[in-house]
Amino acid sequence: MALSSNKIAGRAYLWMFLPTAALLLLFIYFPVFRGIVAAFTRYTMLDLSKTRFNGVDNFVAIFNDPNIKFIRILFNTALWVLISLLGQFILGFTLALLLRKPFRGRGVYTGFVFYTWALSGFAIGLVWSWLFNGQFGVINDILIRLGILKSPIGFLSNPRLAMMSVIIANIWYGIPFFAIMLLAALQSIPKELYESAEIDGAGKVGQLFHVTIPYIQSTITSTVLLRFMWIMNFPDIIYGMTNGGPANATNILATEMIIKITKSYDFGQGSAIGFIIITILFVFAFFYLRFVARKELIL
Repeated sequence: MALSSNKIAGRAYLWMFLPTAALLLLFIYFPVFRGIVAAFTRYTMLDLSKTRFNGVDNFVAIFNDPNIKFIRILFNTALWVLISLLGQFILGFTLALLLRKPFRGRGVYTGFVFYTWALSGFAIGLVWSWLFNGQFGVINDILIRLGILKSPIGFLSNPRLAMMSVIIANIWYGIPFFAIMLLAALQSIPKELYESAEIDGAGKVGQLFHVTIPYIQSTITSTVLLRFMWIMNFPDIIYGMTNGGPANATNILATEMIIKITKSYDFGQGSAIGFIIITILFVFAFFYLRFVARKELIL
């Protein structure tokens, strides 16, 4: 009788799992598979009659595209991801440490800080494009009033300043994510650990590196990996501020993929860029997790 009940329960769990599995297959795995197939296919909306398998021709065309320098796009992508990630983590971690101890109005302040995370990335890009505007931007006005600048400069029209401008906007946008995740982890640290460290003579800096960071290492590992993937696939701010310009100065893999699909109507080359992004993320995740896992075992 008990065996029969277990079988019934197992079948019930299976039927409950099937809708989730069907949704995953339909909306995630099938589009990924189709995208990989399209990456090796001549697939342009301007001439669907010649759609066919073309091997690595899409990748060769991307590398040899006279309108863009693919190496420059890879460099822009690395710059965009690494500096944004580092800035978001440092400032987010600092904010989480400041919010850990209760103070008057902390709930209201925390709500305002975390609210920005709920806003659209594209909308954030439009707001920051107004702030960095070379003619009537608020940032130019503040710098001129402080005596730092004598005349307005075009942050988004200058190829030397455009990338740093969009990175600043992205850092501001991503701080709440690290603050939320790390604050939750910090609040789970037992107070006894800090008391023991203080008895052993550890100061605030010593407690940070010998108690706080080791205790929340797993949270840091997962949040950094997730944020790396999201920033790599996050063209919203760049698209809202510069659309990849000027002169491809802020063009990254994700924005170039959108441009290939929406302006050139070349789904084959767009899918090829998407395949490159997936490959980079897979390689990074593999070596990152392997290194972190080995480091945790050593510790």
